[in-house]
Amino acid sequence: MDKVTTAFTYSVSQGGLAVAADLIVVLVTPADLKREPQAEETTTLVHPAVDQALRDSYERSLFAAKPQEVQLIPTLGNLPAPYVAFIGFEDGSVSPTALREAAAAAAKAAARLKAAKVQIRVRQDIVDGPGCLEPQQAAQVFTEGFLLGQHRRKTAKQDAKAPFVTESVEWVLPSTDAEDISGKWERGIQRGKIFAEGTIFARNLTNLPGNQLTPEGLAEEAERLAERLELEIEVLDEWSAAEQGMGGLLAIGQGSINPPRMIIIHYKGNPQSDETWGLVGKGITFDTGGISLKKAEGMEEMISDMGGAAAVLGALQIIGELKPSINVIAVIPSAENMPSDRAVKPGDVITTMSGRTIEIINTDAEGRVVLADGLTAAIKRGATKLIDVATLTGAVMVALGDVATGAVTNDESLAQQVIEAGHRAGERIWPLPNYPEYKKQLHSDVADLKNIGGKLAGTITGGLFIGTFAEEKPWVHLDIGGTAWLEKERGVTTKGATGVMVRTLAELLV
Repeated sequence: MDKVTTAFTYSVSQGGLAVAADLIVVLVTPADLKREPQAEETTTLVHPAVDQALRDSYERSLFAAKPQEVQLIPTLGNLPAPYVAFIGFEDGSVSPTALREAAAAAAKAAARLKAAKVQIRVRQDIVDGPGCLEPQQAAQVFTEGFLLGQHRRKTAKQDAKAPFVTESVEWVLPSTDAEDISGKWERGIQRGKIFAEGTIFARNLTNLPGNQLTPEGLAEEAERLAERLELEIEVLDEWSAAEQGMGGLLAIGQGSINPPRMIIIHYKGNPQSDETWGLVGKGITFDTGGISLKKAEGMEEMISDMGGAAAVLGALQIIGELKPSINVIAVIPSAENMPSDRAVKPGDVITTMSGRTIEIINTDAEGRVVLADGLTAAIKRGATKLIDVATLTGAVMVALGDVATGAVTNDESLAQQVIEAGHRAGERIWPLPNYPEYKKQLHSDVADLKNIGGKLAGTITGGLFIGTFAEEKPWVHLDIGGTAWLEKERGVTTKGATGVMVRTLAELLV
């Protein structure tokens, strides 16, 4: 894929709405619309006539100003735009998630009206920085929400029209004496644009059909990204992987006609530092389950089994553009998990790059096996802290649904940093326990460990399997099995691939 560049230009101004646009966007709360019986006048939102029409709708219960609720009001020539979109917003302290979702609602309203030019009238409480957000962070969050809200999955239908995209946004800030408020908003908007583009890149990559994205194809996408960002990249084919003893990756990939690849990208933003982050993303480009074949229903969604790899590449795009003073090794073990006469079988014993042996109990627990070699490859190249991202288990959906990502760790301090970054990104992460009893479930009679720990605590034992290969280095596992793919649109996320954890990783490192 080419670099994702949103068709989006922006400007920041202060004061009135003078420049013509196709749509004006205003965020309103229920408190803004309630009439006080003794009040002689009410606060003007955009224009008295337009405000009156909105308040009439509120009083008739046609519009309640609930979060993300939209009310379109024609301006009838009273303003330099044919419509105003009033977006419902919560009273009181504003959360980053609420701000993103309000912006996404605005983007969808603009798409319905085919509004190429949009003016967003920013409330004073948002300009000041709502809740725990600084003004620059508020601008970033608002921009992310708008751009992610207008993104749509590409389609191969012959008669499909390209989704409508707003071309320009003018952010109108109230007049203020605060120093450099416009500059802070411009910097926040630019950062939000870069974060959104990294997320959209990951979404588009994950949405590619399995016949268009094989392990070799994923490696080619990584090579194009590394070339754009001027980063060093290694792509190990099956022969090079064999020379380096990557028995886990090779075992999972041996059943497919499309051979596996180990992809390693180096970002050296601080060569003087001994600290290097290792980001490892599961890159199973299609997962049939192998010999332990999955049921047919829903198997088409297994194109998303490389969502962890996409998250790492999307985060790397953001890192490469913002150039923080850190070092990162991004590792993507990529394979197709297919059944064939060559495929790995239940009962097989394989030797990983670390030298540990694994008894394969279920070939559908393949992601942890390739990630074992991924962590070892990262450590051998100097990683001192490790985060792996993987659509690892269905069990995480039983525990957390499609709402939160599950986390397993050997380092509570590092896990808390990741969770806090997720909060800033609007991506929920829930920590799961790491008790010694869970590790016993991975005991094998014939190998160092087996690749599945039974029916109970599957998300935890799957994570702890991977953690075995962290070699006691600080490590966090993020199971996005429930959050990488949605069956229907929600908030800033469209149906299909979500690009989850791109912005969390970027918030953590940039």
